[in-house]
Amino acid sequence: HQAPVAGRGNAVHPGAWWLWAVGLAVAASRTTNPLLLGALVGVAGHVVAARRTDAPWARSYTAFLKLGLAVVAIRVVFSVLLGSPLPGTHTLFTLPELPLPDWARGIRVGGRVTAEQVVFALYDGAKLATLLICVGAANALASPARLLRALPGALYEAGVAVVVAMTFAPNLVADIARLRTARRLRGRSAGGLRAVARIGLPVLESALERSVAVAASMDARGYGRTARVPAAVRRTTAVCTLGGLIGVCAGTYGLLAAEGSAYGLPLLAAGLAAAVAGLRLGGRRSPRTRYRPDRFGARSWLVAGSGAAVAALMIAANGWAPGALHPSLVPLTAPELPLWPALAILVGLVPAVVAPVPPRTTPEESP
Repeated sequence: HQAPVAGRGNAVHPGAWWLWAVGLAVAASRTTNPLLLGALVGVAGHVVAARRTDAPWARSYTAFLKLGLAVVAIRVVFSVLLGSPLPGTHTLFTLPELPLPDWARGIRVGGRVTAEQVVFALYDGAKLATLLICVGAANALASPARLLRALPGALYEAGVAVVVAMTFAPNLVADIARLRTARRLRGRSAGGLRAVARIGLPVLESALERSVAVAASMDARGYGRTARVPAAVRRTTAVCTLGGLIGVCAGTYGLLAAEGSAYGLPLLAAGLAAAVAGLRLGGRRSPRTRYRPDRFGARSWLVAGSGAAVAALMIAANGWAPGALHPSLVPLTAPELPLWPALAILVGLVPAVVAPVPPRTTPEESP
């Protein structure tokens, strides 16, 4: 069965892509096994390759991959230079140790470098890199313009500010490419500090003018108009929204931290409920009509549910078989691929099957 071509009626909701990516990120936070982390990166990369459009914002996945590799390298370098509290017996090499004053006791610069501390840094950096790559997958799959259109009315002003900010960056990149091409055609150098200094001010000025023009056009269409609501409703909205967001942050931390799995999910659910109630009440002060709103249909539920299933199965695996998800460092052992956690990660491939195929050419979306 071949998935249909994506259109206005069957496109996956941008929020579903973010929920799917968050599920993969939660799963990545539950393990330091590099084989499982590599499987998560492979699942995210396959879905991105299969369902990514050709829009400019869809090209961010490669940048996040490079950022992840840089994070791993930086983590290893800092571990080698600054040492690690992890005890080790397999010495790789010894660096000259920098003597420090008494007030810096406990801090070491240089010294003995063991295989255990390098492997620990690799595992730790790989986990953080996988989290970043999951965020990059959501950025590459979820249209920013559609995501902003789906914002509730209470976040309308914030959405306008984000639209202006998001308009500035693409215009900046386009103007840089245009001016560098013009300099090459004139036989001038397009690189170096001198070229950057000469094109920097025109680029900033042009991009800022376009962003201000977008803001002025949005203001002319009535963006930011608010309605009068009673003071009690405003106070209730503030309490529910602020309390809900605090609960969401605390619950998310609980899900990402290994010791917070007991309270993370209930606190996240309570925070989401309070935040949704606050946003619904806050929407009264920003009356507006949505033109062809995005629907959270069956395909969107399957995409979001697959990410939630991966997260739930990895949380369960962390409680039942923690040794398989966290390879031993002391003594140092080679990681093994546990069967059923690896099969649980493959559930994240569901969007590559159920999500509609993006069209070959993506029309420019206006926020």
